[in-house]
Amino acid sequence: MEAISKPQVQAALDRFLNQEVYLHLETTNGAYSAFNDDNMLSVGAYIRNGKIKYSIGKITGAGPYRVGLKIDLGWVYAEGLTDWEIDDKGRLLLAGHHADGKIAAALELSHEPF
Repeated sequence: MEAISKPQVQAALDRFLNQEVYLHLETTNGAYSAFNDDNMLSVGAYIRNGKIKYSIGKITGAGPYRVGLKIDLGWVYAEGLTDWEIDDKGRLLLAGHHADGKIAAALELSHEPF
């Protein structure tokens, strides 16, 4: 993965526009965050292979970035994104990594199930 380039990610988002695609969206502050710190609430969200079709896909921010996808009944978004790539299967992979390299967020789009 490489650091996000807003124009390149925007172009990649536009390639999936108005098509049925599979979504992988995941956030976490770490499964053991509450274990190591009693004052920390462990949180996370996860969906894999959710089928969506979005009419607007937008990357915003100055880094870390936020990506929003406008679907028929609302929005899907992820924030804290730092890195991206198009893999050898043509999937758009976006991730948010902590300074120590641990992943905190992922938003991925594909024409095929993950």
